[in-house]
Amino acid sequence: MLRGLYDWTMRMADHPRALWLLAAVSFVESSFFPIPPDVMMVPMILARPSRAWLIAVVATLASVLGGLLGYAIGMFAFDTVGLPILQSLGKEDAMAEFATRFNGAGFWAVLAAGVTPFPFKVITIMSGFTAMSLPLFVLTALFARALRFFLVAALLWKFGAPIRDFIERRLGLVTVVFFVLLLGGFYLTRYL
Repeated sequence: MLRGLYDWTMRMADHPRALWLLAAVSFVESSFFPIPPDVMMVPMILARPSRAWLIAVVATLASVLGGLLGYAIGMFAFDTVGLPILQSLGKEDAMAEFATRFNGAGFWAVLAAGVTPFPFKVITIMSGFTAMSLPLFVLTALFARALRFFLVAALLWKFGAPIRDFIERRLGLVTVVFFVLLLGGFYLTRYL
């Protein structure tokens, strides 16, 4: 099933209304859809590098709006909608412990999930479930998603097709390393 969704998403990247489809995929990925928008962004940017920044803006804004849906699911429909989504991702076991620690590290959790391959929908739902500050959630999600999508756009715009394999195979590693460096930088400026 997951392979079928992946193949469908790749085919939609060539559709005449690909930007609208990208917005839809970005929106639903932030709350329940399993395929990340990067899958559509890559072929769209490779086909039209001059639209790289527009594509990144669409993915970012739609993803944050979809994150608000995930937040609402967590806040208002956790038991009926949110819990089954998290169970389907295999994340329900750690939820109790996670919920008790989440708001203390909410900014970092949203930032990490927004930039790395960690399922962003888990964080959007948990943000609503734990009643994380909505303005903090929105600002952090906007920063994190823009960072991720503009990084992908910049790499593809600059390097083109050769970077595609690198992005598809190693983007998770690169973003995790970037996030560790970012945390280290914040730590150094705060405590030194």
